[in-house]
Amino acid sequence: MASAVPAERKKPERERAKLAPALGFIDAILEADRRAPRKQRHTAHRIWRRLRQEKPEIAVGESTVREYVRQRKAAMGLLGHEVFVPQSYQFGGEAQEVDWYEIWAELDGQPSKVYIFRMGSMASGAAFHRAYPHATQQAFLEAHELAFQWFGGVFDVLRFDSLSSAVKKILRGRQREETTRFLAFRSHWGFQAEFCTPGEGHEKGGVEGEGGQFRRNRLVPIPKVRNREELNRLLAAGMDQEQQRAIAGRSQTIGAAMLAEREHLQPLVAEGFDLASAHFPQVNQSGCVKVLTHFYSTPLPVATTVEAKVYSATVEIWQGGHCVARHERCYGRHQQVLELDHSLDVPVKKPGAMAGSTALEQCRAQGRWPASYDRFWSMASQREGRQAGTRAMIEGLQLSRTHGAAGVRQAVEEALAMGTSSLSAIRYPLSVDCRATASETAAVEIDALRRYDRPQPSMEAYEQLRPNWRETAPTDPGSRMATWPVTTEVVQ
Repeated sequence: MASAVPAERKKPERERAKLAPALGFIDAILEADRRAPRKQRHTAHRIWRRLRQEKPEIAVGESTVREYVRQRKAAMGLLGHEVFVPQSYQFGGEAQEVDWYEIWAELDGQPSKVYIFRMGSMASGAAFHRAYPHATQQAFLEAHELAFQWFGGVFDVLRFDSLSSAVKKILRGRQREETTRFLAFRSHWGFQAEFCTPGEGHEKGGVEGEGGQFRRNRLVPIPKVRNREELNRLLAAGMDQEQQRAIAGRSQTIGAAMLAEREHLQPLVAEGFDLASAHFPQVNQSGCVKVLTHFYSTPLPVATTVEAKVYSATVEIWQGGHCVARHERCYGRHQQVLELDHSLDVPVKKPGAMAGSTALEQCRAQGRWPASYDRFWSMASQREGRQAGTRAMIEGLQLSRTHGAAGVRQAVEEALAMGTSSLSAIRYPLSVDCRATASETAAVEIDALRRYDRPQPSMEAYEQLRPNWRETAPTDPGSRMATWPVTTEVVQ
């Protein structure tokens, strides 16, 4: 009453009756975010959505959750703020490709770092995402082609970071010395390249903001998948779901704007760009070729010069215009990637080297060596001896070159079921497929078989000979061979 300006009222601490049941759930998420990558932590909106899905019995408003999360993040030191400037773009005019961003995912139960390629349209807001094990130049170019196919055309301008897959050297201002393969790639697809200033994130703020939105809503919590193919299917499903969303300040959904933008894109070229990087190594004494830092097996003779084509996921060995070997690309260092079939010709002459070969060890580790092979090998060695049994096992494996691995495996299991370890027991069912013959037999009407009817043979001539034989036949069985008349006449 003594002051002309009333003093500020004290705000009493109010009990959060509706939020109280959710405090443990929210605190657990925020505590787990301490160990999660900075860009894959929960937002207040994401926590509220998870609360609605996983705890539907707790009825609490989003604003209440936001307020509590803000207070808790401030106390835990998890707050961060970014500012982006909204801009307007013409359909088909420009797309921005952010530098590879990293996420963590559980692949077959193992925490793994995964690199995500992202290309986003600035006009429609649609974005393409693709996961790769490493951010190589082959993956970089391949992801571009997949993105063009997904968008339905090619943008006039693409804006890039100064990443090594496209830029060899940073010059003054915005000038860049581009890599040879990237120059050929953009000439093939017909788009212009612009590069952002290093360290200036606001130049591609649309990509940063929308990329963060996708990561927080589609990749949080950390994905648990069996392999990268399943992770890419998860990303594709997330891209489809994003098309139903409308960006703040826009009247159209992302999907509707994307359809409208396709009419303004450049058409796709008839043939894609050759994405492989070519190398020309020679086959060494181990039957392998060195590609980058790894050794890949081949079925070719020593000192043969081959062409090795390196893709993002595979390595192909070509010779004489034919692909003679294909391996999954290895991303370690100084590793051997061996195929057992490529090294089967040598153990035929040196059967003792088969049991301890590195190719056989890798085949076992990959789950491509069934237990039935070991049983057959053991039985053949006990029956024929160690060397002969090993040769029988090798010759049986070589049959997969013409009959396939699945057919050989089935033949081995059938031979074991009959209790034999003979190589012939494997060859016979592969050379004569009785099941296929039986299944391909056509149904025939019974009346159609009457044309094959023949009269029964007559036995009258033989009956006439029987009385004469009884009269002339000797009565003593022991003297029959000595007294029976022998004729050399041939009856036609």
